[in-house]
Amino acid sequence: MSVELQAKYWPGSDVPVLAGLRLDVAAGEFLCLVGPSGCGKSTLLAAIAGLDADFLGRIDAPPERGMLFQTPRLMPWLTVRDNLALVLADGRCSPAAEALLDAMEIPPALLDRYPGQLSGGQQRRVALARAFAVRPRLLLLDEPFVSLDAPVAQRLRELLLEHWMRERPTVLFVTHDLDEALALGDRIVFLGGRPAGIVLELVLPEPRPRAPEAVWRLRRQLLSTHPELLSGRVIPDPETSRP
Repeated sequence: MSVELQAKYWPGSDVPVLAGLRLDVAAGEFLCLVGPSGCGKSTLLAAIAGLDADFLGRIDAPPERGMLFQTPRLMPWLTVRDNLALVLADGRCSPAAEALLDAMEIPPALLDRYPGQLSGGQQRRVALARAFAVRPRLLLLDEPFVSLDAPVAQRLRELLLEHWMRERPTVLFVTHDLDEALALGDRIVFLGGRPAGIVLELVLPEPRPRAPEAVWRLRRQLLSTHPELLSGRVIPDPETSRP
């Protein structure tokens, strides 16, 4: 997948929110996008997803895409089973699709319940299963575990990694949480500046799952070298760094 985004403007503004951004992502790579709030992470993801075509540039991405948003976006009038069937070609929740729900730790007793009858963590599990059900070559996730309790979010990260390691889709994962990116990614791309662009790329050499101690060590090394990185300060002549 490749992105060449010359400029993205908000309506009525003559200053682009994103500009001069070039990004290549290898097939099967788990790439995390990190940057301060409002820097354009979700805007970039929407353009890659095909939800926003109002930009100058070119995006070459596989058509088989799945997306998970900051909220589950389940259809409240459909059961768990029917929410999953909604994205399937034959409109039926097959045994294979139900196996995905089982892998996301949704028991059979919940399949005929409605989203409003589920906890927040259960809704995110169903949304993950729905994104996986279309067998995407490109999986786009926009802060999918934000606002969840820490243990629930951690378990969902583990389930996401388990699925990625089995199926190996290309993943673009947007987060403002550096520790989350350090735990999940093959590579982290940091956005910053006005207009926003890539200020640093970090290749993570250690295999997953990464222990909390490894994440802490990577964070300490990164921020000791780039102490203002999380504020989105543009670093001149960015280059890939290896901790």
